[in-house]
Amino acid sequence: MEYLYSPWPWYVAGPLIAGTMLLLTLMGKKFGMSSNLRTLCSIGGAGRFVDFFRFDWKKDQWNLWIVVGVIAGGFVALQFLSPEAPQINEDVVEQLETLGIHSTNTSFVPTELFSLDALLTLKGFLIILVAGFLVGFGARYAGGCTSGHAISGLSNFQVPSLIAVVGFFIGGLVMVHLIFPLLF
Repeated sequence: MEYLYSPWPWYVAGPLIAGTMLLLTLMGKKFGMSSNLRTLCSIGGAGRFVDFFRFDWKKDQWNLWIVVGVIAGGFVALQFLSPEAPQINEDVVEQLETLGIHSTNTSFVPTELFSLDALLTLKGFLIILVAGFLVGFGARYAGGCTSGHAISGLSNFQVPSLIAVVGFFIGGLVMVHLIFPLLF
């Protein structure tokens, strides 16, 4: 299949993100993906059991369109805008190969981690379960997710968002350099 476009350069994508954030700020809206899970749980009736989910979700339903856009955008990007898998630095490829990951530079995600075969093992299931819990706990504890703090919070000059983003980066470094090698 012939691919239609190249990825957008930073000088196009960056101002589009900034413009979107400006519009949301002027409209009094906050952007964040983890809040969509709260909205979906509230729609599903979780408010009957947990006070956190008892709120007027109808005022936040606009944000669910962000989820639809992310899914549609990911599909379009993969099918039409991505001629090949991203090429990773050779040093990183060697490090990943020592951990048993040999699919770098051939797919967008390591198939050793994200294939159905890998996820349907006990180890894969436990990793997804624990990771999902930690991400959910972290987003709730930090008062938002990486997209909410890093895009929305930082664009509004919120110090708590800066602290959260620094924490996210430190957590990512700890995961990649200390925990990930223990798991694989």
